[in-house]
Amino acid sequence: MSSGAPSGGSPGARVEVAGIPLGAGCPLVLIAGPCVIEDEAVMSRAAGGLREICRGLGVPLIFKASYEKDNRSAPCADRGPGLSAGLALLARLRAELDLPVTSDVHRTGDVAPAAEVLDLLQVPALLCRQTSLLEAVGRSGRPVNLKKGQFLGPRGMTGAVDKVRAVGSCQVMLTERGTTFGYDSLVCDMTAVPALQALGCPVAVDAGHAANERGQIAVLARCGVAAGADALFIECHPDPPAARCDGSRMLSLEELEALLRDVLPLAAAARRL
Repeated sequence: MSSGAPSGGSPGARVEVAGIPLGAGCPLVLIAGPCVIEDEAVMSRAAGGLREICRGLGVPLIFKASYEKDNRSAPCADRGPGLSAGLALLARLRAELDLPVTSDVHRTGDVAPAAEVLDLLQVPALLCRQTSLLEAVGRSGRPVNLKKGQFLGPRGMTGAVDKVRAVGSCQVMLTERGTTFGYDSLVCDMTAVPALQALGCPVAVDAGHAANERGQIAVLARCGVAAGADALFIECHPDPPAARCDGSRMLSLEELEALLRDVLPLAAAARRL
């Protein structure tokens, strides 16, 4: 694990995803959507609802949903429709709703087809030190969102960022989702936000995966925005109790709209400091 100063980038560096700028001086960005891709009707409701909410509030939106969750804790857990079907659905939503889209990429062989559809490639937290995968996404020509592993402090991501930059990519952002004391007991230290930004990357705060219940999501989102996060990463669903996975850590569209109204003044204040 690297522990020295970052070898590339600079504080305040920006990333652009399908024309949406993230970084110092940019508006707060929302990365949101269901945990895993479900049937087309649910996905259309989620993406269309989010688009209308964000357009009404002037919040840039990147729609997210995983075509595959390959690190499930139980064999019966819903893993999504897979690469081909999942990317096809995301491509339709992207075209029909004029939305940038993102999803997790687990394998080097998935990177090329994923990069043809996705505007932002996500590397799952548990794979954030996987050199071959980091190099593959770095060569893809797409911006990359590296989720910080729950087993790492902020400086532990220096090597991951350097691996992506070493193959020529300067479009790297990071997502903070806490440090683990057991996967269901994640603790978010909001000083990690400026520490990760010091690696020269915009930072999103994942306000859902460190929450033990839905009511905690708003608390973590407020704290992350006040700490200067460049984006919020929040899973949402038209009907969270009916979601195929992580329903207890997802907001409804109505709850998400109320939260955005709550945090936007905090984001404006944090950017004036």
